[in-house]
Amino acid sequence: MTPAPSAEADIRCEGLVRIFTVADIEVQALQGLDLFVGRGELVALVGASGSGKSTLLAILSGLDTPTAGKAVVAGRDLPSLTTRDRVEYRRDVVGFVWQQTARNLLPYLSALENVELAAAIGSKPRAKERALRMLDLVGAAHLADRHPAELSGGQQQRVAIAVALVNEPRVLLADEPTGDLDEGASAEVLRTFEQVNAELGTTALIVTHDPAVSEHVQRTVQIRDGRTSTEVLRWTHTDDEGREHAMAEEFVVLDRVGRMQLPADYLTNLGLRDRVRLQLQADHVAVRPGHEGSAVPDSAGAATGRDEAADE
Repeated sequence: MTPAPSAEADIRCEGLVRIFTVADIEVQALQGLDLFVGRGELVALVGASGSGKSTLLAILSGLDTPTAGKAVVAGRDLPSLTTRDRVEYRRDVVGFVWQQTARNLLPYLSALENVELAAAIGSKPRAKERALRMLDLVGAAHLADRHPAELSGGQQQRVAIAVALVNEPRVLLADEPTGDLDEGASAEVLRTFEQVNAELGTTALIVTHDPAVSEHVQRTVQIRDGRTSTEVLRWTHTDDEGREHAMAEEFVVLDRVGRMQLPADYLTNLGLRDRVRLQLQADHVAVRPGHEGSAVPDSAGAATGRDEAADE
């Protein structure tokens, strides 16, 4: 069973901004992003190309720094870390799995030697013992003597997960770990993330385009235009007859100042653009097109269309 996430955050981003300057043109990759991942959660991060996923992951891994805002991982305030702190952070606090195998494993070392080397670089003793234990955890103990070229793509990624975990990081970050794999191998790797999360309680954030990830995570967070836009929460419901049912519900994310991004198909289907009308009801807010010339009675508590003269 997957551990219940703690109210304590292992990843907390508030108003995160990252601006790049390219040929004297400023590009805002992150635009006030908020993100909370509780301890022990297994979360997928999705979004179109250019939405800010890779930029966020670079910041969380300590490879980049934000232009503004707060990013705290496992109690470390990332913008304030010194160069020495960042080395320790990347070695012991976070583990990372890349999409490209060449970035995860050294081709001239065996699977065991790759994991053992990562363990030796870390600050914990008994490197070989820990390396063998991690290979066994990810179901790759029988592959210990093989080199990366002798492994399938899915096997390589499972060994890469062992490399990322051998120093017992609090947080595991993965960038498209199934991007180069077929359907069967992808499912195998995602099940490995599930198993690691369940057995070690390691907080994991997986950036992916793989739709199959939804079957293996507790929460899916979507990024759009540099901000979190929607979240899908998943849980298991047991009915009166003892049967378990997988449940899911999608939510729009409301940031600290009350902004939210409506799904694109909602905007298209309802013709929402430019300005909209809000109506405050007893238990919800209604959003309607605000085309010029249309009027909404104020009797139901409309939040727009007030008589400006009454405020003067």
